[in-house]
Amino acid sequence: MKASLRVLGNFLLLAGCILATLILTGFQEPAVQVDPDSGGPRNLEAQTRAAVVRDYLQAWKSMNGALQENRADLLDASFVGIAKEKLTDTVREQQALGLKTNYRDLSHNLKIVFYSPEGLSVQLLDTVQYEVQVIDHDRVQATQHLSTRYVAVLTPTEVRWKVRVFQAQPESLTGQRSGQ
Repeated sequence: MKASLRVLGNFLLLAGCILATLILTGFQEPAVQVDPDSGGPRNLEAQTRAAVVRDYLQAWKSMNGALQENRADLLDASFVGIAKEKLTDTVREQQALGLKTNYRDLSHNLKIVFYSPEGLSVQLLDTVQYEVQVIDHDRVQATQHLSTRYVAVLTPTEVRWKVRVFQAQPESLTGQRSGQ
């Protein structure tokens, strides 16, 4: 009984520390809007849709952690294939230059545009608002607020959906012009 109370006490202490850290660092979840009328030739079941959205948003957290800490291994939980290769290359380039990048996604407007008949892939479009900071040798060099449209293809694995393709669309396709 005493051991279980000690474990519970340690858990509550840890949870309190995490909560305090999140509050002090200004952590907040991004606003998320999912277009309900999307899904392609086959509609997603509510449970599958929720899992895809949850895992995609987790991928953003994984990407931020990997780029912020220059640790490509943090991509393993959320990325596979070409998306993982490109992000791993970005981490290596940052390491070589002594840079780090911090992404803070503020909002996502998701539209699921395709769900394969076999259930082996989901394609979504995401218009995301985010802030990006470039940090050079622990000094913030630039902070920029961006709105970008991403195309992502997720594929199921044993326990979650992972991002296989993650690509920003060119500006001409997002309706933005240079200088805006």
